[in-house]
Amino acid sequence: MKVGVIALQGAVSEHIEAVKRAFLEMDVKGEAIQVKGKRELKEVQGLIIPGGESTTISRLIEKSGLSQMIKDKAFAKMPIMGTCAGCILLAKEGDLEVNKTDTNLLGLMDMKVARNAFGRQRESFETKLEIKGFDSPYKAVFIRAPAIEKIWSECETLATFEDKIVLARQDNLIAAAFHPELTNDTRVHKLLLNMIMNVDF
Repeated sequence: MKVGVIALQGAVSEHIEAVKRAFLEMDVKGEAIQVKGKRELKEVQGLIIPGGESTTISRLIEKSGLSQMIKDKAFAKMPIMGTCAGCILLAKEGDLEVNKTDTNLLGLMDMKVARNAFGRQRESFETKLEIKGFDSPYKAVFIRAPAIEKIWSECETLATFEDKIVLARQDNLIAAAFHPELTNDTRVHKLLLNMIMNVDF
């Protein structure tokens, strides 16, 4: 199994290490690689779009020619997880701030996101979340975090905080408003790996 992390900007190395830990804990043979272009994207069976600056990442994805290929992979049912900025990019709709910055959304999940919904950098925080399917609370790290304002159709809420949706799933796609790569708890990454193992490529 090979999992890729979009490596154009943002928290790349932390996701690579988290995936490696998840492989070890699950006793699964796999590799985590940086994806900077189409060649690497062709090799992977799962993908992570990391946190960072959503407008910058969206423009770099467009410039590198990865945007349409990511969409094609998603429609072909390849599991994809977006965290923080990646959560924003997976959405079909953004709030006024997303629109104002001309962020190019991938438009893959039936949800609307609000950028910086929990405040700026100085309002960063950690909290324990009750996540659907997890047998104990998950410590989540929020940094300039977005929130999912609403979902529709097949999109499902997996976790909320202060009445805001912070983790959602739609078929082969996962969107997290927080940073699962910044904790030693690999359960969110294991969600992605389990999705990959259940898909026949």
